[in-house]
Amino acid sequence: MRVIVIGAGVLGVSAARCLSAAGAQVLLLDHPGPGTGTSATTFAWVNANRKHDPAYHRLNVAGMEEHAGLAERLPGPRSYVPSGALHWADGASEERLLADVERLRSLGHPARPVTREEAGRIAGDLRIPESVTALAHFPAEGYVLPDLFLANLLADAERHGTEYAPGEVVGIDDRPGGVSVTLAAGGAVRGDVAVLAAGRWTERLAARAGIEVPMVTDTARGAQTVGLLGYVRSPALGLRCVVHGPGLNLRPAAGGHTVVQALDLNAGVDPAAPPSPEGDIAATLARRFRALLPDPGARPRIDLRVGLRSLPADGHTVAGPASARSRVHCLVSHSGITLAPVLGRLAAAEITTGQDQELLRPFRPTRFAGVPRRDVEVDQRATARGDQ
Repeated sequence: MRVIVIGAGVLGVSAARCLSAAGAQVLLLDHPGPGTGTSATTFAWVNANRKHDPAYHRLNVAGMEEHAGLAERLPGPRSYVPSGALHWADGASEERLLADVERLRSLGHPARPVTREEAGRIAGDLRIPESVTALAHFPAEGYVLPDLFLANLLADAERHGTEYAPGEVVGIDDRPGGVSVTLAAGGAVRGDVAVLAAGRWTERLAARAGIEVPMVTDTARGAQTVGLLGYVRSPALGLRCVVHGPGLNLRPAAGGHTVVQALDLNAGVDPAAPPSPEGDIAATLARRFRALLPDPGARPRIDLRVGLRSLPADGHTVAGPASARSRVHCLVSHSGITLAPVLGRLAAAEITTGQDQELLRPFRPTRFAGVPRRDVEVDQRATARGDQ
């Protein structure tokens, strides 16, 4: 079986790796290169937190479990860190945090309130604000180092036989006997099946194959797709886990660095005119980070990076063929980091064995068929989680 995988972000590379390991002949195409889309600007939090839809929660739990197993098999330096996560709340958000803890515990998912002293031991070298009124620990959560994770996945995919080639896809012909993928440079490549894992470009490419995958495509200032990350170059912080607070989320990065995220600042970010290191947004991010440092007199140096999320119109993952007869399988998710290993494995199993995978059934692209765009129910909580 020859499979063409379109898109070399974490979902596409994970699918290519699993397909090759299952014996398929895989061509992986991407423009402009592996990991240069959403995968390059991800908070990279591995979690099943605030996934209120039961099917989506189960899928994310499976994603977390898959990360743990995959970490033992991937070549290269370890890129997945099961650090746990610490969440804290002030008076305005305390009720929601405690409700999250109880809901997850009722599902058998590890979560518990902790004291300030416990939180200090869990988080490491971090000052907990006096305004914090409730804290909780989610020990099963973690994070990945995304550049390293993608490099390890790609190396393992190529070790199993995946061929990577740079190429911009401009068309997909979904035929009864196979697929034909047209390239911008001219010509076409043919295969038995195509996997469309093109992130935020999915809707456009799917439409060229007659497939409906509505995405949130607005990229103007404050759009749902727009996200901002800060990469703290100094001072180094002995952070031990992912931390979520009312004004700032943090995760460790390589070399003692820290990645920071303030979701409320996204509304002021314009991808066409990215915030400057000397502007108000940068100053606000630095002030919030400085307030958590043991030395509040430190002067953080933070590089900013604007990202665009891959967000299906209803906020939920899309996984599977466009129809019972289609040879194009779609993979796109706002929770790409958490789900990449499990989606890659399950998609490869469906393609190579022809057997439906139970976890993927609620997420078929067929749910959009014939539904007017205005009637697609948008899950407004999707971007509020900061998953990606």
